[in-house]
Amino acid sequence: MTHPVSARFGLGQIVRHRIAGFRGVVVDVDAAFAGRREDTGPISPDQPFYQVLALGTDGGFMAYASEDSLEHDPELSTLTEDAGQRFFNVDASGHHAPLACAIH
Repeated sequence: MTHPVSARFGLGQIVRHRIAGFRGVVVDVDAAFAGRREDTGPISPDQPFYQVLALGTDGGFMAYASEDSLEHDPELSTLTEDAGQRFFNVDASGHHAPLACAIH
């Protein structure tokens, strides 16, 4: 019997990577690692994994990160104002969605 998995972070939420320190917007969630189990190393593949669009001063990149490696920080209510305006719609709760997508 499989157990339902509940994701800690939602689409459009700002998160910070605990080790690498980057912050970004959650753009997709997988219930478990979407690859070979041996590719996760010491990280458990049996947890949600997130596609995170990380933005920094030198541009942006996509990261695939385990739930245990991410954290919510109330201080991180938005990305830089410039990034928010260039790439995202932001609702009153601070959730981000790509400009081409509506926030539901």
